[in-house]
Amino acid sequence: MTPLDTDILADLIHRKHGLLLQMRDLGRRQLELIETNDLTQLLKLLASKQKLLTALQDLERHLDPFRSQDPETRVWRTADDRDRCAQAASQCELVRAEIVQGERMSETRLTFRRDEAASRLQGVHQASQIRHAYTERGEHERRQLDLSSEG
Repeated sequence: MTPLDTDILADLIHRKHGLLLQMRDLGRRQLELIETNDLTQLLKLLASKQKLLTALQDLERHLDPFRSQDPETRVWRTADDRDRCAQAASQCELVRAEIVQGERMSETRLTFRRDEAASRLQGVHQASQIRHAYTERGEHERRQLDLSSEG
């Protein structure tokens, strides 16, 4: 492997790290939007996240050729370059774990919000049914003909 190949690898790893940091930050913002129930901004944020995911998938495809290589046989310009790349790769895994944890938390909060909204809708539906029953009963009583006589 030529030093140029490891330069490419290092660049890809650093770009991956940058994308993952952006994903993590959007994930944090996503949780804030869920908490404030701002669905309009949440949908916009999710569209932005989708673009980042697509870029990350593309970058992962560029990393594929390096996956089958033995890291010990790679030729680096300097030991520092190798260490920086290894450190960035380790940071990628830590940030990825943060992202996964944040996504789980967002899913939990969204599920709670959904269930809360469903409960409110059920309450509104029940109240509507009760109101309808009372209204219908009142109309039914007014429609009855009073055939009793006084007297």
